[in-house]
Amino acid sequence: MRVLTFTALYPNKVNPLQGIFIHQRVKHLARRPGNSVEVIAPVPYFPSWLPVPRWQQFSQIPREEEIDGIRIHHPRYPLLPGISMPAHGMLMYLALLPIARRLHRKKQFDCIDAHFVFPDGFAAVRLGRKLHLPVVVSARGTDINLYPSFRLIRPMLRWTLTHAAGVIAVSADLKNKIITLGIPETKIQVISNGVDTGRFHPLDTRSARKKLGLPEEGSMAISVGSLIESKGHHLLIAAIGELARSFPNFRLYILGEGVYRAALEELLREKKLQDRVFISGDRPNEELGLWFSAADVSCLLSSQEGWPNVVSEALAKPWNRAEIARRSGSRSWNAVAAEVEDYLKSKVQQL
Repeated sequence: MRVLTFTALYPNKVNPLQGIFIHQRVKHLARRPGNSVEVIAPVPYFPSWLPVPRWQQFSQIPREEEIDGIRIHHPRYPLLPGISMPAHGMLMYLALLPIARRLHRKKQFDCIDAHFVFPDGFAAVRLGRKLHLPVVVSARGTDINLYPSFRLIRPMLRWTLTHAAGVIAVSADLKNKIITLGIPETKIQVISNGVDTGRFHPLDTRSARKKLGLPEEGSMAISVGSLIESKGHHLLIAAIGELARSFPNFRLYILGEGVYRAALEELLREKKLQDRVFISGDRPNEELGLWFSAADVSCLLSSQEGWPNVVSEALAKPWNRAEIARRSGSRSWNAVAAEVEDYLKSKVQQL
């Protein structure tokens, strides 16, 4: 198959960890015999001369790049944070239309593989109607857990799901929530995320800590996720504060970066936990396997998740329970890609 993947949440030169789970699925789909995948991943337009560090990074993303043999295009679209959210989908569509038309003339795509129902899926379905291509939209979490509560967004979610050729939900819970939006159950396929078993497998705890430069003695926990309020890191820090008296050698490492960092650092100072809670910033995906093996406990306190990959990846370590590691490790990205390929083919054949 010749597949056009569309999503704004894809790794790039500036943020190589963004949407790594999407890249894994796309990469393994592209590697299956006879397949080719091209990615359009739009980024907000931001003038490079404006001194706003948080947004200035967008101007540093190249117009085109390649990751693991996948060609990625980054058209720009106008964005007014906090104001233009209901228009995001249409703004994305208008930005991607010229490049999508050009690529389609050259590649003759069979279908569009879109990730996140809004705004990405909305833009992709409009594009599919323009290019006469079936569109499969993958629902991944916030797009279904949160966005239906927004009065102006909910109708666009339903329109996207109704007019898509098919819908992939990464968990049964998301599937059930999509059904409550009026989408027939027969239109939704549950295909959960996978695990890179080459990176996530049992390792000796002491050797993992040594490689990471961590103390080999004492117990430790990790929490992997963006530093945003909904990830619940502040609740975990409070819990560590309660445990401090009973477990004096217990340490917590928070792996991630984001706008909530300053608030978390202030909380550490307030609770005097700087010597037992450490914010280690973003870590390369290939390094996370060491962290999961080094830790005694992996924590996820998110208030909203679709299919949290960090849980699957943490479970691919032994936990002294070989069956848990086997079951988690059996859900490889190759297996996921095969399921996605079969589903995409079924929608192409319906035309």
